[in-house]
Amino acid sequence: MKSSISINRIDFLASVRCWLESVEINNLGLAWLLCQLIPTRCPFERTIKLFNRTLISIPPLCKLNPFYDQLIGLHFKALNYLTLQQ
Repeated sequence: MKSSISINRIDFLASVRCWLESVEINNLGLAWLLCQLIPTRCPFERTIKLFNRTLISIPPLCKLNPFYDQLIGLHFKALNYLTLQQ
């Protein structure tokens, strides 16, 4: 039972990855929206300092996202579309 659940999860993740990679940008509004929604840097990375001393350094956690590479690729597709439209 456990193996069928993990296989279904892997199939779902693979299908979402495939869908994200196949998205084509052909609309100026969509390209602009994707550039606004998908950050270029990890928003969770932080360095907390007190009196110029580093107390805590939180590493970027975006690499833990299973769709990180596909989202960054989508962001660059949108940027490319915007630059070609000018």
